[in-house]
Amino acid sequence: MRQSDSVLLIYTGGTIGMYKTNEGSLRPFDLDTLSTQIPELNTFDIDINAISIAQPIDSSNMSKEVWIQLVEIIEKEYNNYNGFVILHGSDTMAYTASALSFMLENLNKPVILTGAQLPIGVRRTDAKENIITSIEIAAQGNIPEVCVYFEYRLMRGNRCTKANAEHFEAFKSPNFIYLAEAGLDIKYSPIKYDHTHKDLKVHTDLCEDVLILKLFPSMKKEYIAKVLDLPYKGIILETFGAGNATTADWFLRAIQTAMDNGKLILNVSQCLSGSVSQGLYETSSKLEGLGVIGGKDMTTEAALAKMMHLLGAEYSQEEIKQHLQISLRGELSN
Repeated sequence: MRQSDSVLLIYTGGTIGMYKTNEGSLRPFDLDTLSTQIPELNTFDIDINAISIAQPIDSSNMSKEVWIQLVEIIEKEYNNYNGFVILHGSDTMAYTASALSFMLENLNKPVILTGAQLPIGVRRTDAKENIITSIEIAAQGNIPEVCVYFEYRLMRGNRCTKANAEHFEAFKSPNFIYLAEAGLDIKYSPIKYDHTHKDLKVHTDLCEDVLILKLFPSMKKEYIAKVLDLPYKGIILETFGAGNATTADWFLRAIQTAMDNGKLILNVSQCLSGSVSQGLYETSSKLEGLGVIGGKDMTTEAALAKMMHLLGAEYSQEEIKQHLQISLRGELSN
């Protein structure tokens, strides 16, 4: 097998793996018949092989166990292929892309997640273009990171989020440039990587003791107190605007109690674009004073995955706090 022009497709389930039968029903297609569904692949001078996870799922059932399966497949086949394309349902794709970015350290070849809004075999499906271009980019091997490709745009996996459930342009990368855009040619952004000379490290120890707490006006203090008292080690706090929250005494006391009990709290914004700037306003300076960690411009998906990764690793709490505030895989702007 020629590594320079070989790609492994990994099927997890989801709309992109469904085809419409003559009777009009949707069924999973056999990966062996992929070239029949997409005859354009026969024109590629690329060795394309396919594998499926043990039990394909709807992406709403995505879990840590599936993420581990994926990185174990990539680790096993790492030296045999120039790149990897993961066929994945779109609903949790940003979570998986973020998780894999932390689980695959020093990646020096592309791992591209792609999916579709309409099943393959449906007349207006977006699956064909997404698969074709993902394979072409993966075969070139010049984007050494976990990415998401959707509707002509290649995005950093831990910088994107699903923003639309109806349009083909389902994903956005609100705080980071596109890695590439596909038109008549594929145009790549000039991004410098400094890790490609290092050996791949695979991390499979993820801590699931993490929750997301989204703030909203008129929240009851009993709810906040009970959520913060749950036996979780890390809390992603989704705040308003640039990291702002109520300054009510009961709220600040609940935050303080949680932190006194050893919980780590990471502040990310509910806004699609922009960054947390703790201390910029009085309503965030209180959190800063309590020791809440500012998540800068991380997406919620990246913040969750990063917290799971760091809590699962052998770091002290102080080391975790430091790592949450710096970029490990390009997930935030320093």
